[in-house]
Amino acid sequence: MTPSEARARDAADPLRTYRDAFHIPDGVIYLDGNSLGPLPRTTPAALADLAERQWGDRLIRSWNEGWIEAPRRVGAKIARLIGASKDEVIVADSTSVNLFKLLVAALRHASPRGTILSETGNFPTDLHIAEGAVGCVPGSRLHAVARNQLATSLDGETALLMLTHVHYKTSQRFDMSAWSAKARENGALTLWDLSHSVGAIPIDLNGAGADMAVGCGYKYLNGGPGAPAFLYVSKRLQEMLASPLSGWMGHAAPFGFADAYAPAPGMTRWLAGTPPMLGMAALEAGLDIWRDVDQQQVAVKSAALFDTLAAIGRNAGLDCVSPADPARRGSHISFRHPDAYAICQALIDRGVIGDFRDPDILRFGLTPLYLGFADVVRAGEILCEIVASGAYRDPAYQARNAVT
Repeated sequence: MTPSEARARDAADPLRTYRDAFHIPDGVIYLDGNSLGPLPRTTPAALADLAERQWGDRLIRSWNEGWIEAPRRVGAKIARLIGASKDEVIVADSTSVNLFKLLVAALRHASPRGTILSETGNFPTDLHIAEGAVGCVPGSRLHAVARNQLATSLDGETALLMLTHVHYKTSQRFDMSAWSAKARENGALTLWDLSHSVGAIPIDLNGAGADMAVGCGYKYLNGGPGAPAFLYVSKRLQEMLASPLSGWMGHAAPFGFADAYAPAPGMTRWLAGTPPMLGMAALEAGLDIWRDVDQQQVAVKSAALFDTLAAIGRNAGLDCVSPADPARRGSHISFRHPDAYAICQALIDRGVIGDFRDPDILRFGLTPLYLGFADVVRAGEILCEIVASGAYRDPAYQARNAVT
């Protein structure tokens, strides 16, 4: 695609107006929204209103003017992006904490089955949290196998199949419907990590027969660094599972101040501590951008941006490790190169912000709401120039940009 062809594609893009909803610094092509989404232009005002008017003027009265309902209200806005009912999603804590809660709850429910089955090379936190969860439930264990061994490893001991929908490194995507069905046929539950999926590709949890899911708010949802996370539990399981973190906000009557714990009905039982309202306000501002977005248009544009950068990468001699079939990937593209870290630093020096994943992966987020074809073509030109020049191999350059 030539620069003029890219500009023509951008002019005809049905999503082009959403670019103005984000603050993108001049001179920067941002290809790392799959790690941290950019600042929505409405977020500073939303935070100022919460700090100055709500917290500042209304003080504690704001708990009765929208704060106490925020985890459910914001969860309902995420629900429409992941194919869930509004009363199946709640916003709380971090992805790691939510993962722990659901893993322990699922293991306790599935007893005497006690195996969490997952994939080696999964995002490390997921496996680390699973290791901690099995330590809390006697007789349970984590069994991580290569992707091509998952199907044969599902057995009568499997309590839970824990998978990341889109792989953080390669962008490979699991067929959620097929794997949820495989788990169900073997009597196991499913728990999906949607952190690299939500806001990037269409998701239909209920249509796929998923049981549980978690996801973060700071990547494609643009909720800001450390944004609150979310969790999903299918209605058919909500009264069967109980959170192991029995905090007061998850109590059936939190302001009754009883000593004994009684879990709230529905998704409220997954709350623990007081909602972080500043983070919640920023996340809600990011989610409001999605109110009228057609996710199918997002998917179509994501696929086209991928094909554009994949072709440029091939011309530069890079090895693309992401699937060519858009139905089998997320919305980022990864290339393998022995000097991936140095190339990534050279790109950043030129205003193209992507990221590096150990040991040899260059990763670029293709976020259709604010990225255009002209951005991707220009980033590709710079990438080709850097690879062709070999300047990143200079010892002085590498010393200046050494990994610390």
